Amino acid sequence: MTTGKSIDAHVRLDIHPTHPSAVTAVLTGSQAHIPHVGLEAADWTVVAENTLVLVLVRIDHEEPYWAEKAAQELAAAGVSVEITPRLQEALAEEWTWADYPMPWCTRSEIREVSDAAQKIYDDIRHGQLLIHAHAEDRHTTVAVGTYLSSGKSVYLHGQNHLRQVADTFDSPAKALVAFEKAHGAAMRPGPAPMTDTERTAAQARASLAVPPANAGPPRPQPETVPAYAADAGDHDALLEAFFDAHSDWEKWRTWSDETTHAIHGSQTLRIERVHEAHPCETAWTVAAYETPVSDRIWHVTATGATPAPVLQTLLHHLAEGDG
Repeated sequence: MTTGKSIDAHVRLDIHPTHPSAVTAVLTGSQAHIPHVGLEAADWTVVAENTLVLVLVRIDHEEPYWAEKAAQELAAAGVSVEITPRLQEALAEEWTWADYPMPWCTRSEIREVSDAAQKIYDDIRHGQLLIHAHAEDRHTTVAVGTYLSSGKSVYLHGQNHLRQVADTFDSPAKALVAFEKAHGAAMRPGPAPMTDTERTAAQARASLAVPPANAGPPRPQPETVPAYAADAGDHDALLEAFFDAHSDWEKWRTWSDETTHAIHGSQTLRIERVHEAHPCETAWTVAAYETPVSDRIWHVTATGATPAPVLQTLLHHLAEGDG
C-alpha cells in the first residue's frame, strides 16, 4: 500500500502476539517520525523504549478496523504500509457482540456507539475526565465525573464498549447532588475498579518491551500473573489432551468441522467447543443434564480468550465427577 510520494518511512501492521484483537505497528526508515506522530495522535501507544514500536488497544476490540483506517491515511500521506496476512484475515472477519443490548443497530451504528465509549475510556485513562464517584446499578456501573478542560460534568452509564453519557451538568456540585439522590447508599468515591476488559487492555499496552541491543539474549524467568493477565494458550490442544486422558468421554464433530462436542458416557455432561470463535465470543459451553433427555440443569460458558489453566481446572473437575 504505497503512493508516489517519497517519504522514507515504512510501517508494518500486525496482530499483537499475545492479545489477539490488538494491533502492533513497527516503524522503520529515516523519516519514521512522521507516521509516529500521526499514530500517537490517534492514540496508538509506544510500547518499546528506543524503538518505534506502537500498539493500538481498544476496549471495543475494533483494532483491526481502526488500523485499516490508519493504514489508508498513512498511505495517502506517502508512507509505505505493510499489512501482514494475519491482520488481513482479521480485517475480513465479520463478527458481532453476543447478546448486544441494542439489536436494532447496524454494524456501523454499533461501531459508532463503541467508539463513543472508547473516547470516554481514553479521556478517563489520560486524566482528562476526573471521576468523582461510582455506584453499581442493577447489572452495570454508573459514575459521575467532570471534564477538566471545560468544567462540564457528566453522568456515565454502562461499562466498556457500552459506556455512555446519560446526562450532563453545569457543575460538579450539581452532578454529585443528583448522583447521590439517585444512588444513595450504593455511591462510592472515585472511579470503579477496572473491568477485565480494561485490565487486558492495560496488559497489552505494556507487554511488548524490547531489550536494548547490547543486553544479550533474554533469560526466561517464571512469572506468576493474575488469571486475567494469563495467555489463552492452545485450547484445541487442551481438548485433545482431555480426550486422550479420559476414555469415558466421546468426541463428536459437526459436519463443518467448526465445532467439537465432548459427551460423557452417562450422556448427562456435554461440552461444546467452537474452534474459530472470536476471542470475545463464546468458545466453550459446558452443560449438565439430570437425564440424557431432560432439560439442562446448569451451564457454563467461556470465551476464546479464557486462560488455558482455568479451562484445564474446569475439565479436571468434570472428569473427576465433580460436575
